[in-house]
Amino acid sequence: MADSVAEHPTWITSDRRLARYVARPVARFLHVEASGGLLLLAATVIALVWANSPWSGSYESLWHTSIGVDVGSFEIREDLRHWVNDALMALFFFVVGLEIKFELVRGQLSTTRDAALPAIGALGGMIVPAILFLAFNLSGPGAPGWGIPMATDIAFALGVLALLGDRVPSSLKVLLLGVAIADDIGAIVVIAVFYTDQIDVSWLAGALAGLGLITVMRRAKVWYAPVYVVAGLGVWLCTLESGIHATIAGVALGLLTPAHPLMPELEADRIADQLSSDTDITASEVRTLGFALRESVSPAERLEEALHPWTSYVIIPVFALANAGIALNSSALGDAASSAVTAGVVVGLVAGKLTGISVSMWLAVRLGAGRLPQDITWRHVTAMAAIAGIGFTVSIFVSGLAYTDPALADQAKIGVLAASALAAIIGSVMLLTTPKGSPPDDHMKDRQARAMPSAA
Repeated sequence: MADSVAEHPTWITSDRRLARYVARPVARFLHVEASGGLLLLAATVIALVWANSPWSGSYESLWHTSIGVDVGSFEIREDLRHWVNDALMALFFFVVGLEIKFELVRGQLSTTRDAALPAIGALGGMIVPAILFLAFNLSGPGAPGWGIPMATDIAFALGVLALLGDRVPSSLKVLLLGVAIADDIGAIVVIAVFYTDQIDVSWLAGALAGLGLITVMRRAKVWYAPVYVVAGLGVWLCTLESGIHATIAGVALGLLTPAHPLMPELEADRIADQLSSDTDITASEVRTLGFALRESVSPAERLEEALHPWTSYVIIPVFALANAGIALNSSALGDAASSAVTAGVVVGLVAGKLTGISVSMWLAVRLGAGRLPQDITWRHVTAMAAIAGIGFTVSIFVSGLAYTDPALADQAKIGVLAASALAAIIGSVMLLTTPKGSPPDDHMKDRQARAMPSAA
């Protein structure tokens, strides 16, 4: 019996039929880089089929189900779709905030030299799509949607690169990740500043007070997680009631999370060495070791690792299921085909992202403000810029904020779906037709070599 337990310490590693043919394959799928994007795509297809089926009435009925929370005389009541967009998406943006904080402090954006190229590329990839969108909608009712084509969907974009395998240099994935994170920062600013109508100052003061309390607790080294959960829920509620979109609370809380370990790694190693020589380990010592090892990893890393599966495999697919169910009948498609909103979104995401990112990066390298990795050609950069036109999640999210008219919102969403598919196809074809291992041309190598001393 003991040998059996040692050989198969958990059920999932056992020889049971369900573990072999269901549990382990599912676990392997969830560790594949493209799996989040595949689940998002599946949820989108389900939403579209459901909304265009004979049971379409049940789709709208489900997401318009009213759900409320009453505490004394205080009440919050929203339909199910708003709970998804305001509450579940706040958790998604909390994870985005964690990723941004880690990258700014210890990751790809932690130094000016590393951050320059993706940041400049992201800036061009936000400005040019917005300008192209406004070229179609400057004076019409669609003008508020200029923020829709500014976004890049990290899950879908990285999923496409993962599906292409060794056709994609690893440094190109890193570059796309940097662009997408800088893009997220810009999208958050746009949502907070331009898609907030009226602000209730008293509720906003409450949210700021909650953030201040969390800052004080962090500096006082309060390490009890439930206290932060309660404070975070308070900040979310105050932000929701203030008129600022509640997802901004998630971002703010993520940015406040420490990206450095609360306990030095050497201290954790010392305790582990001390306990390893102890032949009579007590429960108290095990708790001490567990605490030391846990706190030798930064809270941002721990929370991101714990929450990322929930956001990737639950929250984002549920968001797509709630928001991507657009009626694609002949009338809706005809309206979209002649809509300036749809045209602006498609041109902004497809042409705007490709042009804005690739041209701004080219200028950055030419002027010595950034450096292109040695295993990447400009064809790789252009293909990556095209794939960045997959704006799915955040673009659909901004569509709901930009338009109160359901018809305009649906036209924008149809544009997002069409543009995301087109951007994925264009970028994939470019990468598949790029010779493997193509080095940068000699002219670019010389220019990079000359640019580095000035950049440093």
